[in-house]
Amino acid sequence: MKTLAHARITMIVVTHEMGFAREVADRVVFMDQGRILEQGTPDAMFSRPQEPRTQEFLSKIL
Repeated sequence: MKTLAHARITMIVVTHEMGFAREVADRVVFMDQGRILEQGTPDAMFSRPQEPRTQEFLSKIL
């Protein structure tokens, strides 16, 4: 999957592997209970999440 991402092949990936998402994603979408709560670049999502639920999730796994 990393090879495909670095080759700029479009993919939609659902993962809890945040390191992988941070490394290869152009855009990250955070969902909770089937709803999109937040979306943005990996830098914005992992460094400056806006939604409390996103902040809570990331604080537990990063």
